Amino acid sequence: MRIPRICVFTPLHEGADVALPDQAGEHLARVLRLERGHPLVLFNGDGREYRAEISRLAKRAVSARVLAEGRVVDSESPLDLTLAQGVARGEKMDLILQKATELGVSRIVPLITGRTEVKLDAERTARRLAHWQAVIAGACEQCGRNTLPTLDSPVRLATWAAALDAGAGQRLALDPQGDMSPRALRLLDKAVLVVGPEGGLSDQDLNLLDQADFIGLRLGPRILRTETAGLAAIAALQAIHGDL
Repeated sequence: MRIPRICVFTPLHEGADVALPDQAGEHLARVLRLERGHPLVLFNGDGREYRAEISRLAKRAVSARVLAEGRVVDSESPLDLTLAQGVARGEKMDLILQKATELGVSRIVPLITGRTEVKLDAERTARRLAHWQAVIAGACEQCGRNTLPTLDSPVRLATWAAALDAGAGQRLALDPQGDMSPRALRLLDKAVLVVGPEGGLSDQDLNLLDQADFIGLRLGPRILRTETAGLAAIAALQAIHGDL
Protein backbone atom coordinates (compact mmCIF):
# COMPACT_ATOMS: atom_id res chain seq x y z
CA MET A 1 0.00 0.00 0.00
CA ARG A 2 1.41 3.36 -1.02
CA ILE A 3 1.12 5.88 1.79
CA PRO A 4 0.42 9.47 0.65
CA ARG A 5 3.06 12.08 1.51
CA ILE A 6 1.78 15.54 2.37
CA CYS A 7 3.76 18.74 2.81
CA VAL A 8 2.46 21.04 5.54
CA PHE A 9 3.95 24.40 6.48
CA THR A 10 3.50 24.08 10.22
CA PRO A 11 5.54 22.69 13.15
CA LEU A 12 5.10 18.94 13.62
CA HIS A 13 5.41 16.82 16.75
CA GLU A 14 3.89 13.66 18.20
CA GLY A 15 0.22 14.16 19.06
CA ALA A 16 -0.24 17.29 16.96
CA ASP A 17 -3.50 17.58 15.01
CA VAL A 18 -2.73 19.30 11.72
CA ALA A 19 -5.07 20.82 9.16
CA LEU A 20 -3.97 19.67 5.72
CA PRO A 21 -3.73 22.09 2.77
CA ASP A 22 -7.03 22.37 0.90
CA GLN A 23 -5.75 20.84 -2.31
CA ALA A 24 -4.15 17.89 -0.51
CA GLY A 25 -7.25 17.31 1.62
CA GLU A 26 -9.53 17.36 -1.40
CA HIS A 27 -7.28 14.87 -3.19
CA LEU A 28 -7.31 12.48 -0.23
CA ALA A 29 -11.06 12.73 0.34
CA ARG A 30 -12.54 13.07 -3.14
CA VAL A 31 -10.00 11.47 -5.47
CA LEU A 32 -8.43 8.73 -3.35
CA ARG A 33 -11.58 8.39 -1.19
CA LEU A 34 -9.57 7.57 1.91
CA GLU A 35 -11.19 7.13 5.28
CA ARG A 36 -10.44 8.24 8.82
CA GLY A 37 -7.46 6.36 10.24
CA HIS A 38 -5.71 5.93 6.89
CA PRO A 39 -1.91 6.27 7.29
CA LEU A 40 -0.09 9.32 5.95
CA VAL A 41 3.44 10.69 5.96
CA LEU A 42 3.77 14.40 6.77
CA PHE A 43 6.81 16.63 6.30
CA ASN A 44 7.43 20.35 6.63
CA GLY A 45 10.87 20.86 5.12
CA ASP A 46 12.91 20.24 8.28
CA GLY A 47 14.46 17.08 6.84
CA ARG A 48 12.23 14.71 8.82
CA GLU A 49 9.13 12.74 7.97
CA TYR A 50 6.34 12.07 10.46
CA ARG A 51 3.98 9.09 10.63
CA ALA A 52 0.40 10.29 10.81
CA GLU A 53 -3.17 9.25 10.11
CA ILE A 54 -6.30 10.99 8.91
CA SER A 55 -8.15 12.20 11.99
CA ARG A 56 -11.01 14.18 10.47
CA LEU A 57 -12.74 14.23 7.09
CA ALA A 58 -15.13 16.97 6.08
CA LYS A 59 -16.25 18.52 2.83
CA ARG A 60 -13.86 21.43 3.10
CA ALA A 61 -11.38 20.30 5.75
CA VAL A 62 -9.18 17.27 6.31
CA SER A 63 -6.94 16.92 9.36
CA ALA A 64 -4.22 14.47 10.35
CA ARG A 65 -2.85 13.40 13.72
CA VAL A 66 0.91 12.95 14.09
CA LEU A 67 1.60 9.52 15.61
CA ALA A 68 5.32 9.74 16.30
CA GLU A 69 8.25 12.10 16.37
CA GLY A 70 9.86 12.64 13.00
CA ARG A 71 12.73 10.57 11.69
CA VAL A 72 15.50 12.04 9.56
CA VAL A 73 15.46 10.75 6.00
CA ASP A 74 18.32 12.19 3.98
CA SER A 75 17.56 12.16 0.27
CA GLU A 76 19.62 15.24 -0.58
CA SER A 77 22.39 15.28 -3.19
CA PRO A 78 26.01 15.76 -2.11
CA LEU A 79 26.20 18.40 -4.85
CA ASP A 80 24.84 21.70 -3.48
CA LEU A 81 23.42 23.02 -6.75
CA THR A 82 21.64 26.34 -7.26
CA LEU A 83 19.52 26.79 -10.38
CA ALA A 84 19.29 30.42 -11.48
CA GLN A 85 16.55 30.19 -14.09
CA GLY A 86 15.42 32.94 -16.42
CA VAL A 87 11.69 33.23 -15.72
CA ALA A 88 9.76 31.31 -18.38
CA ARG A 89 6.11 31.57 -19.28
CA GLY A 90 3.34 29.69 -17.45
CA GLU A 91 3.55 25.93 -17.47
CA LYS A 92 7.13 25.92 -18.70
CA MET A 93 8.30 27.50 -15.45
CA ASP A 94 6.17 25.07 -13.44
CA LEU A 95 7.76 22.12 -15.27
CA ILE A 96 11.26 23.46 -14.67
CA LEU A 97 10.65 23.97 -10.94
CA GLN A 98 9.01 20.56 -10.55
CA LYS A 99 11.70 18.57 -12.33
CA ALA A 100 14.62 20.56 -10.88
CA THR A 101 13.25 19.74 -7.43
CA GLU A 102 13.01 16.04 -8.33
CA LEU A 103 16.59 16.15 -9.63
CA GLY A 104 17.85 17.47 -6.30
CA VAL A 105 18.68 21.17 -6.68
CA SER A 106 19.08 22.91 -3.34
CA ARG A 107 18.13 26.47 -4.35
CA ILE A 108 16.13 28.08 -7.15
CA VAL A 109 16.57 31.72 -8.17
CA PRO A 110 14.07 33.11 -10.72
CA LEU A 111 16.02 35.58 -12.87
CA ILE A 112 14.84 38.58 -14.88
CA THR A 113 17.18 38.64 -17.88
CA GLY A 114 17.44 40.66 -21.08
CA ARG A 115 15.02 38.35 -22.88
CA THR A 116 12.58 37.60 -20.07
CA GLU A 117 9.07 38.10 -21.46
CA VAL A 118 7.15 37.64 -18.21
CA LYS A 119 6.29 40.93 -16.51
CA LEU A 120 6.01 40.81 -12.73
CA ASP A 121 4.73 43.62 -10.55
CA ALA A 122 4.61 43.29 -6.76
CA GLU A 123 1.15 41.69 -6.69
CA ARG A 124 1.88 39.22 -9.48
CA THR A 125 5.24 38.37 -7.93
CA ALA A 126 3.57 37.42 -4.64
CA ARG A 127 1.04 35.22 -6.44
CA ARG A 128 3.72 33.57 -8.57
CA LEU A 129 5.91 32.84 -5.56
CA ALA A 130 3.01 31.21 -3.72
CA HIS A 131 2.19 29.13 -6.80
CA TRP A 132 5.81 28.14 -7.40
CA GLN A 133 6.22 27.16 -3.74
CA ALA A 134 3.20 24.88 -4.09
CA VAL A 135 4.73 23.32 -7.22
CA ILE A 136 7.97 22.65 -5.34
CA ALA A 137 6.11 21.17 -2.36
CA GLY A 138 4.16 18.88 -4.65
CA ALA A 139 7.36 17.70 -6.31
CA CYS A 140 8.86 16.92 -2.89
CA GLU A 141 5.73 14.95 -1.97
CA GLN A 142 6.15 12.84 -5.10
CA CYS A 143 9.90 12.28 -5.10
CA GLY A 144 10.49 11.62 -1.40
CA ARG A 145 12.45 14.74 -0.47
CA ASN A 146 11.90 16.05 3.07
CA THR A 147 13.91 19.24 2.56
CA LEU A 148 12.39 21.79 0.20
CA PRO A 149 14.71 23.71 -2.12
CA THR A 150 15.00 27.36 -1.14
CA LEU A 151 12.99 29.57 -3.51
CA ASP A 152 14.22 33.14 -3.89
CA SER A 153 12.17 36.11 -5.06
CA PRO A 154 12.64 37.06 -8.73
CA VAL A 155 15.68 39.28 -9.19
CA ARG A 156 17.39 40.99 -12.10
CA LEU A 157 20.41 39.14 -13.40
CA ALA A 158 22.80 42.06 -12.92
CA THR A 159 21.68 42.60 -9.31
CA TRP A 160 21.96 38.91 -8.46
CA ALA A 161 25.36 38.40 -10.11
CA ALA A 162 26.82 41.45 -8.36
CA ALA A 163 25.67 40.10 -4.98
CA LEU A 164 27.24 36.63 -5.35
CA ASP A 165 30.01 35.97 -2.86
CA ALA A 166 33.03 33.70 -3.01
CA GLY A 167 31.08 30.89 -1.36
CA ALA A 168 28.70 30.49 -4.29
CA GLY A 169 30.78 27.64 -5.70
CA GLN A 170 31.55 26.88 -9.34
CA ARG A 171 29.83 29.45 -11.59
CA LEU A 172 28.27 28.00 -14.74
CA ALA A 173 26.07 29.53 -17.45
CA LEU A 174 24.47 27.56 -20.25
CA ASP A 175 25.77 28.80 -23.58
CA PRO A 176 25.69 26.86 -26.88
CA GLN A 177 29.06 28.44 -27.67
CA GLY A 178 30.54 27.71 -24.25
CA ASP A 179 34.04 26.36 -23.79
CA MET A 180 33.25 23.62 -21.28
CA SER A 181 31.17 20.44 -21.22
CA PRO A 182 29.77 18.91 -18.00
CA ARG A 183 32.12 15.94 -18.29
CA ALA A 184 35.18 18.19 -18.35
CA LEU A 185 34.23 20.14 -15.23
CA ARG A 186 36.08 19.67 -11.97
CA LEU A 187 33.38 20.46 -9.44
CA LEU A 188 33.84 20.27 -5.70
CA ASP A 189 30.57 20.14 -3.80
CA LYS A 190 28.86 23.41 -4.71
CA ALA A 191 27.82 25.07 -7.96
CA VAL A 192 25.42 27.61 -9.43
CA LEU A 193 23.91 27.15 -12.89
CA VAL A 194 22.39 29.99 -14.93
CA VAL A 195 19.82 29.13 -17.60
CA GLY A 196 18.25 31.70 -19.91
CA PRO A 197 14.50 32.04 -20.59
CA GLU A 198 12.84 31.53 -23.97
CA GLY A 199 15.29 32.98 -26.47
CA GLY A 200 18.28 32.20 -24.25
CA LEU A 201 20.76 34.57 -22.68
CA SER A 202 21.45 37.76 -24.63
CA ASP A 203 24.97 38.90 -25.51
CA GLN A 204 24.67 41.51 -22.76
CA ASP A 205 23.67 38.80 -20.27
CA LEU A 206 26.61 36.62 -21.29
CA ASN A 207 29.04 39.54 -21.05
CA LEU A 208 27.75 40.35 -17.58
CA LEU A 209 28.15 36.72 -16.49
CA ASP A 210 31.63 36.57 -17.99
CA GLN A 211 32.61 39.59 -15.90
CA ALA A 212 31.25 37.74 -12.85
CA ASP A 213 33.56 34.77 -13.58
CA PHE A 214 30.94 32.42 -14.99
CA ILE A 215 32.10 29.61 -17.28
CA GLY A 216 30.13 28.97 -20.46
CA LEU A 217 28.70 25.44 -20.37
CA ARG A 218 27.62 23.71 -23.57
CA LEU A 219 25.45 20.62 -23.78
CA GLY A 220 26.25 19.42 -27.28
CA PRO A 221 25.58 20.37 -30.91
CA ARG A 222 21.81 20.94 -30.58
CA ILE A 223 19.98 24.02 -29.32
CA LEU A 224 17.70 23.05 -26.42
CA ARG A 225 14.59 24.85 -25.21
CA THR A 226 14.77 26.49 -21.81
CA GLU A 227 12.56 23.81 -20.22
CA THR A 228 14.92 21.14 -21.60
CA ALA A 229 18.33 22.77 -21.28
CA GLY A 230 18.45 23.39 -17.54
CA LEU A 231 17.05 19.97 -16.67
CA ALA A 232 19.51 18.24 -19.00
CA ALA A 233 22.40 20.15 -17.43
CA ILE A 234 21.22 19.38 -13.88
CA ALA A 235 20.90 15.68 -14.71
CA ALA A 236 24.38 15.66 -16.25
CA LEU A 237 25.95 17.43 -13.28
CA GLN A 238 24.19 15.14 -10.80
CA ALA A 239 25.24 12.05 -12.76
CA ILE A 240 28.88 13.09 -12.87
CA HIS A 241 29.31 14.94 -9.58
CA GLY A 242 26.17 14.28 -7.52
CA ASP A 243 23.91 11.36 -6.73
CA LEU A 244 22.42 10.07 -9.99
